[in-house]
Amino acid sequence: MPDVLERARAEERQRALRALLMQPLMDARHPAFALVRRHQAPLREWLAAETGWHLQVESEFARLYKRPAELRDATRGAALGSGTQTTPFSRRRYALLCLILADLERGDQQITLARLGTGLIQAAADPALEAAGLRFRLDHQDERRDLVATVRLLLDYGVLARVAGDEEAFVRDQTGSDALYDINRRMLAALLVSVRGPSLVEMEGPTSDLEKRLQALTESFVPDTQEGRNRALRHALTARLLDDPVVYWDELPDDARQYLTSQRAAITRRIADATDLVPEIRAEGVAMVDPAQNLSDQSLPSEGTEGHVTLLIAAHLAEAPEGSRFTLDALAERVARWRPQYRGYWRRSALAAGSERALARQAVEQLRRLRLVALGADEQIHPLPALARFAVEPARSPQGKPLAEAADAS
Repeated sequence: MPDVLERARAEERQRALRALLMQPLMDARHPAFALVRRHQAPLREWLAAETGWHLQVESEFARLYKRPAELRDATRGAALGSGTQTTPFSRRRYALLCLILADLERGDQQITLARLGTGLIQAAADPALEAAGLRFRLDHQDERRDLVATVRLLLDYGVLARVAGDEEAFVRDQTGSDALYDINRRMLAALLVSVRGPSLVEMEGPTSDLEKRLQALTESFVPDTQEGRNRALRHALTARLLDDPVVYWDELPDDARQYLTSQRAAITRRIADATDLVPEIRAEGVAMVDPAQNLSDQSLPSEGTEGHVTLLIAAHLAEAPEGSRFTLDALAERVARWRPQYRGYWRRSALAAGSERALARQAVEQLRRLRLVALGADEQIHPLPALARFAVEPARSPQGKPLAEAADAS
C-alpha cells in the first residue's frame, strides 16, 4: 500500500511540474493548480536544485520564475491565438505592453480600456520614445487593435479580469465603447522574471547591445569554485533540456559539452523521473521526448493545410543530401508543384496562385521553432540533424525490397 501511494504522489508531482512548465504563471482557475499547491515543497526543492528556478505559490496563483537558457532564441515570443491561428507580437506591441504594465503599476484597483489608451498616448509622447520610432494614437483601427492585443494577453495571464465591456466594439469605434477591468496586483508584480530590476541595469553608450542587457537582467552569481561552476552548468543544461525541443552538441560551449558528456545519464534520469519525459540520445545531440505529446505549445504533425504543408516540406528537406541549403522561393515553388496533387486535402484559399509563399514561410517558421531548421545570415534555410526523423523511406514489399523492384521482378 505505501508503494501505491508513493507512485500516486509521484504521478501527481509529474503532472504539476508539467503544467508549470507549460504555464509558468498559473492562476487558481488552472486544473493543475490544486496539485501545484499540494506538492509545492518538493517541486520547489527539485526546481531549485536542478534548474535554479524559483517557484512562488500563493492562494490565488503560482509563479515559476523560468528564465530562458538561450537568450538569443527569438522563436517563442508572446502571441495570441492557438495552433495555426497564432498571431505573434510585433516590436510595437511589446513596447506598448511595457508601457501598459508601468501604467497599471501606478493605477487604481480598476481601469478602463479607454484610460489605458490615454495613458499610452501620454507615455508614447516621451521624446526618447518618439526618437526611437514609437508613435501611438487611437485614431486608426490598427492602433486600437494593438492596444486590445496587449490587454487580451494580460487577460490570458490573469493580470486583468474583465468586469464589463467589449474590446471588439472598441476596435471598431472607440467613441461610446469601452471595457472595465479589475487589476490583480499580486500577479502583476509576479509577471517580471529577472534577477535584477531593469532600472538597475546600467550599460555604457546610448544604445547598448540587447543581448548584453538581457544577460545583465538574468545572470546569477556563480561562486568561483569548481562546485559552483558545475552547479551553474547543471542548472543551464537541465533548463535547456526542459525548455528546448533538442540540444545539439555543437551549439554548446566546451565546458557545457564536457559536463553533459560526463553527467548525461544522471541529468536525463532526474528529468525523466520528474516529468515522465524519455531521453533520446543521438550523435548530434540530446532531446527529451514526450510520449504523451502534450508538453509543448508546438506540435508536428499538426492539423489543417498548414500542418500538411509543413510535413511535406519537412520530408523534402530531410531527404536532401547533407549540407544542402534552401531558399524560401525554392520551397514556395515546391508547394506550388504539390498543389495539384493535394488539392483535395487543402482549403480553398491555399489553392489560389500566390498563396504558396505564405504557406512555405509559415512552415519554415514552425520548423525553426522546433529546432529542425535554422536560418542563416543570408536567409538560407539549413536543415538540422533532428529533421532526419521526418525522412520518408520508399515503400517496400514484405520481403524488404523496394516496391518498384518487386514489381519488376514479377
